[in-house]
Amino acid sequence: MRALPALVLAVCGLIASACGAAVPGDAAAGREPVVTQAPASEPSVSDPPVSEDSPEAKPLDGKVVVIDPGHNGGNYRAPAAINRKVNVLTHWKACDTTGTDTAGGYSEAAFTWDVSNRLRKILKSRGATVKLTRKSNDGVGPCITERAAIGNQAGADAAISVHADGSAPGNRGFHVIMPKKINGPVDKVVRASDRLGLAVRAALTEGTRLPYSTYIGAKALDYRDDLGGLNLSTVPKVLVECGNMKNPGEAAKFLDPKFRQRIAVALANGLQHYLKA
Repeated sequence: MRALPALVLAVCGLIASACGAAVPGDAAAGREPVVTQAPASEPSVSDPPVSEDSPEAKPLDGKVVVIDPGHNGGNYRAPAAINRKVNVLTHWKACDTTGTDTAGGYSEAAFTWDVSNRLRKILKSRGATVKLTRKSNDGVGPCITERAAIGNQAGADAAISVHADGSAPGNRGFHVIMPKKINGPVDKVVRASDRLGLAVRAALTEGTRLPYSTYIGAKALDYRDDLGGLNLSTVPKVLVECGNMKNPGEAAKFLDPKFRQRIAVALANGLQHYLKA
């Protein structure tokens, strides 16, 4: 019975050591006490830590959009270059044109460049990769064939050509031009282009309150097979005529930066609706 206290002390010493306490013998021997601890848990490979500043997913992450600002500000200086004929599959057509302008001289090229850059900024903020078919508004071209090729080479999920019309002053309203089947490269994306056009039409109506065109198309939709930028496209693409620059009322709106921003937001919303459908 006298051995029991010693046995109890030994067991207690073992328990203390397992629980991370100092072993008495170490201190007595002049050594630093050894403290035993359970190893820290390893992070799970299948459940990595999430950074507090990780960016949230954006609605257009992973999408590629090509914006084609119609014409170019320097086209008028190079008539030989822009009048050169190019093959758009259904016929031969001028490489490009100067575009139209308002009665006060605000050019279509300047309008499309401004709206397109506003649109680019909005789409990028929503996560899209965005490419423009021209780098400035003081150059020449590119030809309509090259504009289509830029969208094709980018593998765009959607492409949009931004324009404004130059019709009789009494005509007004916007319209969206979509490709027809021509037994060519665009045929495989005609149906997708149609869906894109419908989304853009709805967004422009809601976002700008501009009326449907009173002079062309049916309910702001026009199907054509003579435009190289559409005929040669292998990605879903439409061309939008944002209104009539020769109409005084619409010209006044186009001169207003706030209204151009409304157009850009509406186009972005249309593209996003199509891309997320």
